[in-house]
Amino acid sequence: MKADIHPKYHPVVFQDVTTDFSFLTRSTMTSKEKIKWEDGQEYPLVKVDISSASHPFYTGKHKIVDTGGRVDKFNRRYAAKK
Repeated sequence: MKADIHPKYHPVVFQDVTTDFSFLTRSTMTSKEKIKWEDGQEYPLVKVDISSASHPFYTGKHKIVDTGGRVDKFNRRYAAKK
C-alpha cells in the first residue's frame, strides 16, 4: 500500500437520533461534535436517522420515519380523487 493516501481510521460514536441508542465503533467519518463515552474518553459524534435500534427489520415493528415529508407528498400525489 502507498503511504498517506488512506483516510484515518479512528474510534467514533454513532447515535440514533430517533431512539438515543449509541454505539462506539471505528470509522473514517469525522465530526466537529464530541461526546464523552462510558470509558471517560471523548470521541467524535455522528448522528444517524436509522440504526438497528429503530429499523423495522431489526425491531420487528413497522415504524414510519418521515424526515422529508415523503409520506405526505406520496399521499397528495396518489390520493383518491373525490
